[in-house]
Amino acid sequence: MGQYDNTEYINIGEVQTPRMDNFKKVSVLPLIFLIFYEVSGGPFGVEDSVQAAGPFLALLGFLVFPFIWSIPEALITAEMGTMFPENGGYVVWVASALGPYWGFQQGWVKWLSGVIDNALYPVLFLDYLKSEIPSLGGGLPRIIAVLSLTLLLTYMNYRGLTIVGWVAVLLGVFSILPFVVMGLVSIPKLKPSRWFVVNMHDVDWNLYLNTLFWNLNYWDSISTLAGEVENPKKTLPKALFYALILVVLGYFFPLLVGIGALPLDRELWTDGYFSDIAKMLGGVWLRWWIQAAAAMSNMGMFVAEMSSDSFQLLGMAERGMLPEFFGKRSRYGTPLIGILFSASGVLLLSWLSFQEIVAAENFLYCFGMILEFIAFVRLRMKYPAASRPYKIPIGTVGSVLMCVPPTILICVVLALSSLKVALVSLVAVVIGLVMQPGLKYIEKRRWLKFSISADLADLHVSGHDSTDSSIR
Repeated sequence: MGQYDNTEYINIGEVQTPRMDNFKKVSVLPLIFLIFYEVSGGPFGVEDSVQAAGPFLALLGFLVFPFIWSIPEALITAEMGTMFPENGGYVVWVASALGPYWGFQQGWVKWLSGVIDNALYPVLFLDYLKSEIPSLGGGLPRIIAVLSLTLLLTYMNYRGLTIVGWVAVLLGVFSILPFVVMGLVSIPKLKPSRWFVVNMHDVDWNLYLNTLFWNLNYWDSISTLAGEVENPKKTLPKALFYALILVVLGYFFPLLVGIGALPLDRELWTDGYFSDIAKMLGGVWLRWWIQAAAAMSNMGMFVAEMSSDSFQLLGMAERGMLPEFFGKRSRYGTPLIGILFSASGVLLLSWLSFQEIVAAENFLYCFGMILEFIAFVRLRMKYPAASRPYKIPIGTVGSVLMCVPPTILICVVLALSSLKVALVSLVAVVIGLVMQPGLKYIEKRRWLKFSISADLADLHVSGHDSTDSSIR
């Protein structure tokens, strides 16, 4: 038996995923595309980086930012996700390092940021179609379309994670191919000098950093599905590695083509501009393909995010942090109650504007990432000899230093948030701070049933400090 501070965790990585023996698990290829859609979904939405900072800084940002943020987050996810290969992911990491109270706070802010993020995708899907179907621009037809699309994609999640994974593969291929074609037809028109245009006196740093941050985060979301992955100790790090390459190339290559092939007009670089670029370079047929790819990409991001959010709730229920009914699976092995709660949150938040959604989810996500960095460093410092199937090849000091740049970035993103976004997000955090004691009171009074799954490793608070530095 080994312990994390005041927490015991027995046989890490050796337990069977509860009640999943009869369901097919996710293999490496679908997992790559699930990560791709958790993080990216393609270059749709990166146009604002050119408008905010110009060509050179936009290209530089999507090359440098992954080293500051994406790679550290992906590495931490690989190490911690294989150390705790169960549903709940980062909730379990934080609970192990800091105790169940902070594990619950992690679960609350990350679930809420995920649901806020998911509220974007039905809206963006319809925005790409309204040029062809003007009635989808507003009013009752738009409301009906949002409801119908949300219900359809929610049903897809209900039918099984393996279905969602292979749908993500098909959607991913369909979304990436038109940019390969656009790159080929642009070759005669490319002028490399256009890539190096920069004006440091005309930069909207808030829009620029939020665009980079929004398009290159959420690598840890896949950890909440670790219990559904086939051989997660090997599959998860491999999938994260290939997904990282796919995401970075999926952003950088289209920007390189769009900037290099056409004269610069920064004001035109807004959401949906890639479809206009496609028309100018390849014709109407390529524009339609880009628009269809954008619409399909939003579907892929929706189903991937909902899978992560709903399995997180299931994992929290299996750890006794939420009422037992959240842990119930459908006949397809999916978390029915978690899916319904996540879908309800999406519908309630779909009225927010794009900018408000991005800013609010970034703010909440930053809180969760701070807890993850603390948990990662704490477990490395107190238990360096603990079993880690995948371990980042750096020592304790290196682990601390690796977390410094992304932490500084978090502080910058938080500092640039508007007062409205900051106040709303802080209210959401306070709700989580009081919700956990409230649920404990409900459990004590036995108004709802809470339980820890007997199939999971033993994670509980002990009454003494541990001096053992290994976890067996």
